[in-house]
Order: sequence, then C-alpha cells, then structure tokens
Amino acid sequence: VTTGQVLSLLLLFGVSDWVSAAIRYAIPEEARRGSAVGNVVADLALDLGRLPGRRLRVVSGGNKKYFGVDLTSGALLVSERIDREELCGALSPCSLSFEIVVENPLELYSGAVEIQDINDNDPVFPSSQTRLEISESVAAGARFPLESAQDPDVGINSLQTYQLSTNPHFALDVQTRVDGSKYAELVLEKELDREEQRELHLVLTALDGGSPPRSAHVQIHIDVVDANDNAPVFNQSTYKASVRENTPSGTLVAKISAYDMDDGPNGDIVYSFSSHTPAKVRELFALDSVTGELRVKGQLDYEETKLYEIYLQAKDKGAAPGVAHCKVLVEVVDVNDNAPEVTVTSVYSPVPEDAAPGTVIALLSVTDLDSHDNGLVNCFISPGIPFMLSSSLKNYYTLKTKAALDREEASEYNITITAKDSGSPPLSAVKQILVQVSDVNDNAPKSSQDSYDVYVPENNAPGIPILNVSATDPDLGRNAHLSYILLQGVPTVGHIFSINRENGTLYLLTALDHEDQVEFSMMVQVQDGGSPPLATNVSVSVFVTDLNDNAPTVLYPHPNTTGTYTDVVAPGTPAGHMVTKVVAVDADAGYNAWISYTLLQATDPSLFSVGLHNGEIFTARQLREDDAPQHTLVILLKDHGEPVLSTSATVSISVAEMVKEVLTDLTDVAPANDPRRHVTFYLILAVILVSAAFFITMLSVGIFKCYKWRQSKELFNSSRSTLYRTPGPFHHIDAVRGGFTPPNFYHQVYLTTDSRQSDLLCKKPVTSSPLGSRQSTMRNGEPGLYHQIVGTASRLPTPAEQAQPNTDWRFSQTQRPGTSGSQNGEEGGAWPNNQFDTEMLQAMILASAN
Repeated sequence: VTTGQVLSLLLLFGVSDWVSAAIRYAIPEEARRGSAVGNVVADLALDLGRLPGRRLRVVSGGNKKYFGVDLTSGALLVSERIDREELCGALSPCSLSFEIVVENPLELYSGAVEIQDINDNDPVFPSSQTRLEISESVAAGARFPLESAQDPDVGINSLQTYQLSTNPHFALDVQTRVDGSKYAELVLEKELDREEQRELHLVLTALDGGSPPRSAHVQIHIDVVDANDNAPVFNQSTYKASVRENTPSGTLVAKISAYDMDDGPNGDIVYSFSSHTPAKVRELFALDSVTGELRVKGQLDYEETKLYEIYLQAKDKGAAPGVAHCKVLVEVVDVNDNAPEVTVTSVYSPVPEDAAPGTVIALLSVTDLDSHDNGLVNCFISPGIPFMLSSSLKNYYTLKTKAALDREEASEYNITITAKDSGSPPLSAVKQILVQVSDVNDNAPKSSQDSYDVYVPENNAPGIPILNVSATDPDLGRNAHLSYILLQGVPTVGHIFSINRENGTLYLLTALDHEDQVEFSMMVQVQDGGSPPLATNVSVSVFVTDLNDNAPTVLYPHPNTTGTYTDVVAPGTPAGHMVTKVVAVDADAGYNAWISYTLLQATDPSLFSVGLHNGEIFTARQLREDDAPQHTLVILLKDHGEPVLSTSATVSISVAEMVKEVLTDLTDVAPANDPRRHVTFYLILAVILVSAAFFITMLSVGIFKCYKWRQSKELFNSSRSTLYRTPGPFHHIDAVRGGFTPPNFYHQVYLTTDSRQSDLLCKKPVTSSPLGSRQSTMRNGEPGLYHQIVGTASRLPTPAEQAQPNTDWRFSQTQRPGTSGSQNGEEGGAWPNNQFDTEMLQAMILASAN
C-alpha cells in the first residue's frame, strides 16, 4: 500500500480532525525480527476491531522500515536488524522515532524506541604492541600515558577498566575523561636501574563491564634509557579553543607551548599527538612539531561532533627524552550550513473539484540538521492558489484546500512549498507537488442558441435533415457526453420528426403539407452523461413554407354536379350588367393563391367578358333579339405560382323572355336517381313505428287512468299542433357555396300536416333585370318578393301581373327543391329530409301553366 493510497482513503472518509500522542519503548539492540516492542494499540487506546478498516501504518525515517504493527494483536514488531553502534555510534541514549498513522478519521501518533546496548563488541587497541623509552633517572611517581582501547558499546558494556600484568616497578592508574571514556597511565612506583634491567615486558588488558566481560590485550615493551635530568614542562595543562564548523583547512585553532631547562638536544622540544589520540582527531587536526600550532586539517561538522578533546605531548631530544603532556578542548560552533529538507509523506491526487474547503491534500514533514535558530524552519506556499498549509505537530504540515476548486478554470496545480530556516543567512528548500483536479458534473449543457426557427418547403422528401442542434459542455469524459432527446409534448411530433441522439441532427420522417399545418413547435432536451445528469431545453419551431401544389378549386358553378347550372339573362340587357360570378378558392397561400380569370371559350366571345381578378361575368354589349338563346362559357382559372396551375369552369347562360320558357324545359328532365330514397323510406318507417309505440303507450295510460282521459286528449291535440314546421331562412350565400340553385332564383316551401294547405313560395327579384342582382342577394340574403301557388287550385298570374316589368315567373332548369349540388346533401336546402317529391312539383307547375 502506497502512502498516496492511504491518504486518498483518509480524505474519502471525510477526515477532519488530528489526534496526536507520544509513546516510548525500550528494546535491546540486535533483537530478532518479529520481536514485540510493545502493544501500541492498547497504549494508544485504539479499537483493535476497527484497525483493518482504518489502515494503520508505521512511518519511520531513513530508508529502512525498522518497525511494523501486527493488526491482529496490536503489537509493535521489529522488522529489521537494529545495530545500536551503526545507528548512534557513541551517542547515548540511542532512540528511533516513528509515527503511527491511522485513517478514518485521520489520527497521527509519534513515538520513540530506545535502543539499549548489549555487550556485542570487544575492546580494541590501536596496535597489538607499544614501545616506551623511560630514563632511569625518572623519579618514582612519574606517569606514562598508554594507548587507549576503543569499545563501540556504551554504558556498562563500554570499556570500564584496564589491568596490568604483575611487575615490581609500575602500577596502573585508570583515568576518566570528560566524555566518560577510560584511559590508563603507567605510574612508576620504583625507580628503574638500567644497569640492573635494560628492558621490561608488560601486558595491558582492557576490560568492559559486560557479563561476562570482554577484553583486549596489548604488549608493552619498555626500554630503560640513560637519564635526562629535566623533562619539558607545558605552561598550562589544558587549552581551550572554539572554531566554527566548515572552517577552511589550515585555520589556526590553538598554539601550545612547553619549555625544558636542559641544554642542547636534551632541551630541544618536539610537539606531537599523544599516543592515545584517536585517529579521527589526527584526520581533522594537524600539529606543527616545532611551533606547537594546532590547525584545522579536515572538515569539521557540528552535527557530527560538537567537542573534541585532543591530547598532545612535548618531548626533548635527549638520549632519554623527557616528555610532558597536555590536552586541548576544541568546541565546534554551529553554522547554518544545512538547508531544510521537505519530505512528502502522502499526496491525495486527483482531488474532486467539489471537494469542501479544508480537505487534506498532502502530509509533509520538515527536518533541519542545524541547531537553535539555524534549525527552526517555517513553511509557506505561493499565494493566489486555493490551498493552505497548517501544522498540527512540530515539523509536520498538512496541505489543505482553502477555497472551492473549479476544474474548468484550472485542471491542475503545481504547488511550490518553500521551507526556510531562521539562520543568518537563512537557507531554504523548495518542493513541488502536482495536484490534479478531477471533473465533477457541475455544468449543464449550453446550446449556441436558445431557440431555432427552421423553414422547410412543403412536399419535402422523407428522411431529410433540417437542423443540427449544437451544444457544448465544459466538463470532461462522460460528464461532457451529450445526448439529444425530442420531447413529445404533442403526440404527432414523434411521428413527423426524429432526432439523432448523438449529434443532434433533426430529421423529417414524412412529407409536410403547408395546407395541413403551417407550424410545428417542439422542445429538444440536451442531456449530459453525468450522474446525476444535467440537461437544458432548446425550443425548435419548424415553419412549412408554401409551394404552388394546389390548383384553383371552383366552388360555383359546382364542377361535380350531375346537371348544369343555367343563369338566365333577359334580352336587351345593357352592356356592363353582371350576369353571374365564378367563385373559386386556392388552398395555397400568398402569391400562390392569387387567381386570375380568363374567358377561354364562348359561344359568342363578343357578348360576355370576365373580370380578371374577381371572376364576375358581365355583358360586353347589349343583348339583341338575334343572339343565340343558349351560351356556354369556359372560364380558365390560373394562380400566380411557379409553375402556374390552372383549372376551368363551365358556365351556361340562357337568354329568355320569361320564366315559363325555362320551365317548359323542366318537364323534359327526368328525375335523378336519388341515392337517399331508401334512407327516406327507412326514416318514414321509423317515424311510423315510434308513433305507433307512442299511441299504444298513451292508450295504456288512458285505460289505467281513465279519470285523466280528458287531460290525455288535450295532450294529444297539443301534440298534433306541434307537427306544423316552418323551415329556417335559406340564405343565398349558402346556396352558392353549397352548389344549389343559381343565385338569381330559388324556392322556399312551407309545409303543414295537411297537404291541401301547403304553399309554394317563389322568389321575386327586386331588381329591374329579369335575374335581379345576384351580388346584392349574396351580400344581404334578402328573401325578395314571393308569389303563392296554393295546392292544385293555384291560380295563374293575371295579364296585369305578367305585364309588370319587375316580375319574372320563369323557372330555371335546375334540380328539384331540397336537393343540393353535393352528393351527400350536407349543406342547407329549402326542404327537410323527407323531401318534397319532384313529380308533385312538376304537376303543380304544369297545372299552373295550364
């Protein structure tokens, strides 16, 4: 498990608090791997059952992981071989620090393990044999320093004492230095006599305090030389000096001085290091044998050794040279020569852009080997970024979010962490941390337009694309994957239009018709692929543009009627008189629906003319007696579309003096086959059955309630009175549009329950012309004047009435009253559904003519 994965889980679990504690343990060095140090779970009062889910781990400095934790027992275990001498050298006590990180929530504990020394090293002398020259004139009590043995162990296991083999002249005096180490000196107890014994052989044994103790031996060979009466003498036994670390080589540290009262070679002094001076000191310092100047030779490091104790000696040049000893204490002064070091323990990246402020991003540790102010470190990050540093433990920092993140504004941050100490001049270190911001679906799709207006010509080919709805989403991945959905607010939209979910292309599935529907409105929803998804709606309006795909349609005269309409005009009608009008419509719109009327064919082209834009037929000249009695006009109707579409209408015009001349032709017209005859029969039969059922019901009620017979009779009489019906007014404009009788003549019949009382009413034109003004009739719908013909006893018009110029008693050859030009008879007529019989009408007209 990497540290990044650990911190990622911590942040996902919503870590917000730090808990710190310090624990200490002690173990001997060289402990076996797997040895228990202590139960950290119990000592820290952690819940052992929750440890597997909290991912406890141990973080220690260096490249080796010396400790681990057994999650089943909570014990801190040794993971690597621990050599106290390798870790700490002569430093005591020796301890290893570690940190325990527990997640969910994040808790950080610091601890230390003291490494206890064991007696695993023997004392060691620099050489296996040493040689001394001692003058016979040396008085009893003279002291001779011996080479010191070195023992890397510390405490009781370090070098504790020396032992000298039994001899009559020397005793051994063991001394303790300032740092607690031991060294031995030979003390002359009995003066030497070179003539009696020229040399002595002694054995020096070094013993440590272990159990059992370890030891080392060195052979001491003493040569007894002739007497040199005076030995050199130092002007002081101890010298003190201080020098800054990293001082250049050759810098003077101290100058020692000794004198000798002898003359000649016995008075010449030579300075040198004492025999028990450590080799490390000889590498770092140099001594001038003539001047006694002690100078820096190597590189001093305060962090390695803060104080050096250097032993020097002065020896004359006599045959039996005299020797004097002194020591120099050199204190190393700290210099700010170590820059801080920043270690990134864990990094949580990428960070969701919706992470709350205060979310932990990284865990940092800072170290500086210098001391005092030189080792006091402060950390900071560059301003202007939504992150901050906070410290919960000494030399530990957490990098947290300070404000809300926005991936669309910055997808990653290269955070520079600067650590600076308080030295003079200060030293600093820089650490770069790359933090990536992961995308969150926080942006809805955005269309380039809020609404679209699309114009599509009608009669289009099915399956064509008409629009591409474009939208963008600044998010990434699935959060930016857009899909387009057609919202079917109107059910018919889904059958006419379709949209590609991937690219937003809107297709037409069927051909459109401007005459059927001009505009379609729909809503397109653009939705991203996030969770939850975000969407936006775009309105689309599709306008169907008109094409000239409909020819003009003739409403009057009706083109589908079985008979022909005949308009009547009287002889002598002056020029400019409107005879009739062709009524037509065009289902197209705009310029495509403009209709022009042209006279294509005519029996007499010079007699009639047609209005170009209104279709009104006028007399071009005055009608003469020799003009043909029947005229057929073919009118060409054209629209103004491209291409031009046209149709034709046929108009029949009769030139007649009176209505009777026209009515004679009506007798020759055979009754048309009425497709609704059977329907009429069934309707009459149904009325009879209903009436019979009604009569029987009334009779039964009368028998059951005989005392109400009179009331029932009155009810019966009143019901008979309601059988008289009067049809509503018949407006001329309805007859023209429905394909009924010509506008200059129509019939209105009033019927009662008794056929003998039926009246036939005929329109009397109000204009001077025989046909009257059709235009005024269409505008006003006035019934005009009527003449009554009563039953078969109807009278003929008197000669005076016939002589009236404004009265026309002629009928046009048209369908019987009550039948319309349409096959189904939807539009109004003068008769009810049980139509007035055609044969009866003919008989009445013939009787009146006779």
